[in-house]
Amino acid sequence: MTDKPSGKTNSGNDGSLSAGLQRLTHDDGTPLRIGARLRNYFLTGLIIVGPVTLTIYIIWWVINVTDAWLKPFVPTAYLPDTYLPFAVPGIGLLFGIVFLTITGALAANLLGRSLISFGEMALDRMPIVRNVYRALKQFFESLVTATASGTQAGFEKVGLIEFPSKGLWSIVFVTGETKGEINLTQPGGEEDLVTVFMPTGIVPPTGFICFVPRRDVTFLKMSVEDAAKIVISAGMVVPDYEARLKQLAERVKTETKRPPPPAATSST
Repeated sequence: MTDKPSGKTNSGNDGSLSAGLQRLTHDDGTPLRIGARLRNYFLTGLIIVGPVTLTIYIIWWVINVTDAWLKPFVPTAYLPDTYLPFAVPGIGLLFGIVFLTITGALAANLLGRSLISFGEMALDRMPIVRNVYRALKQFFESLVTATASGTQAGFEKVGLIEFPSKGLWSIVFVTGETKGEINLTQPGGEEDLVTVFMPTGIVPPTGFICFVPRRDVTFLKMSVEDAAKIVISAGMVVPDYEARLKQLAERVKTETKRPPPPAATSST
């Protein structure tokens, strides 16, 4: 019997995780000592509880940091801490979301756009500040545009390049074709260049921006999410490619078996 893929797939990782848990919690016919069983139970509990605990901790840390930054700006009359004998977490984050929403609403009208233009003109007169502001503004615009359009942080494809030396391959995220002055300059006589971002180890926000000839990039069918898991886990988490192919094949079979939609009939 073959298991049918569920509606939500996680690139085969859920299946491999379930199989790993079964290997830990069930023996294969050979008797296990009590110490081995306790070790397997401990590792199984670590796999289950560890990600949940770290996720909750990170969310709690973000809430506390946001509250520490924004709570001093919240009027005392709107702070539940002044009425309750205990502190209410998340008030700063809530007011931050409300503030950003109101700012976006004001920026949509003529008065808000005029104020924003005036502020940008004032920043453009500051030699160092204007460069930092322009870079940050372009970064946030690209990030928000990519999120709103449904793309994954501006990354289009995943590939491999030979780095740091010949015979060693590194994962890169392809952001698109190289444009502008770099493309017109044609460094090294290369006309067909692509822009890639190569993350450095387990710290994905940092990395190298490279302009690589298209022929030197080995494009993969791997999703950006699966590639990010490989980078963050230092290669310990590898997506199950065969399971993904089976899921895609089952999905294609299911879609081909669906009856075609009824043709629209025109009323006379």
